[in-house]
Amino acid sequence: MTTASDTRKDTGDIVSTDTASTGTASAGTASNGTPSTGTPSTGTTGVVERWRAVAAATGPADRGAAEAGVRLAYGAAGLPRPERIVWVGSPLEGTAAALLLAGQGDILPGEIADRAAGVLRAAGVEPVAGAAGASVREAVRTLPWAAARQRLHAALGGSGWAERWALTGAPLWDTTRSLTERVRTGVVEALTAQPDQDREARGQERGRDRSRARDREAAVRLAMLDAVLGQHDAPWLAAVAEDGDAGADAGELAGPAAVARAAGWWWPYEKAVVIAERPLELHRDEAGRLDRGDGPALAYPDGFALYAWRGMPVPAAFLEQLSQLTAERIRAEENAELRRVMLEHYGYDRYLEESGARPVHRDETGVLWRIQMTGDEPVTMVEVVNSTPEPDGTHRTYWLRVPPRTRTAREGVAWTFGLEADGYAPERET
Repeated sequence: MTTASDTRKDTGDIVSTDTASTGTASAGTASNGTPSTGTPSTGTTGVVERWRAVAAATGPADRGAAEAGVRLAYGAAGLPRPERIVWVGSPLEGTAAALLLAGQGDILPGEIADRAAGVLRAAGVEPVAGAAGASVREAVRTLPWAAARQRLHAALGGSGWAERWALTGAPLWDTTRSLTERVRTGVVEALTAQPDQDREARGQERGRDRSRARDREAAVRLAMLDAVLGQHDAPWLAAVAEDGDAGADAGELAGPAAVARAAGWWWPYEKAVVIAERPLELHRDEAGRLDRGDGPALAYPDGFALYAWRGMPVPAAFLEQLSQLTAERIRAEENAELRRVMLEHYGYDRYLEESGARPVHRDETGVLWRIQMTGDEPVTMVEVVNSTPEPDGTHRTYWLRVPPRTRTAREGVAWTFGLEADGYAPERET
């Protein structure tokens, strides 16, 4: 049984946990001027990497730098400085504060509402409608961004701007956007949670509960739309950065860029601004998905946390069970998605061995195994042995997850190379 020396498809069977960089991410020094060429230079690579570090930064916010950035943003918009600056522990607490300031605190879970109200009062802001004034997000973020984009579009032309985005903002877009959406979803779930007795209502009461739940979710999402995303605005800020520079430090977006390098989400109002801390921990896999098997994949200082395995949301209590898994426990799990996580953590090879699985086909390339799974597609894997010995003289065995339709070991191995079975003929085995 052999494997070939070539590039293989990522079958998703090997976990590589990659923790994001910690501490304050520095994005460089400000510069002045506008682009003079229509094509982004090689300096954009450095800009992208610096803003990538900003988006993934963890650890305490640089509060002084963030507050200076806020004042810069308000000044550039022609607004007076905010009278109060309120620091909160996460986007969850920030959204709760925003709902209180909109007069919608009654939709919040009691404990979260009380905590957010206490934070506001400690900063000198009453947790009531109108206490902070109206949102000024449009003035400090939306309009400056539109002006910066228009300026660059005029300088570079339509195709030049498109190329610039492709080289700067686009490389950061997918992972940052997916992380932001996960945060939003987590905030919605936490702030719309209701007591068990409400969820157990019947008949017309259940229908009213569903209607109220939709209203609560809509209100929470609207409150998050008033936020400037801070470090998670990195793709946009990278796109308007000067080549070879930290990005967006000069001109219209100097203030928002400064806040982004120093803190998380923030809610700007006429009289006050609410700024959230950055996460304390961020764990992602090689694909940029939230991923951790022994704790929260994303954790903020106020306790707001998200748990995930290879991008799939999982309950916190579920992860605690992984160290005590058995083949019987995996078979008993009714949720197919959670069962798949269990299998990945437990190890397909170990599960095959302990489940008494039998091979369905073998040839010179390996052994094909299949286990039927209740309510899910069967687990189908090819067992292959590396013909190149390890330093101790042993030969390492690999288990390759292949599509359920696979009929032969050769077909499965060929699939991992993107080939049909007839086209798989390695010239050299390693």
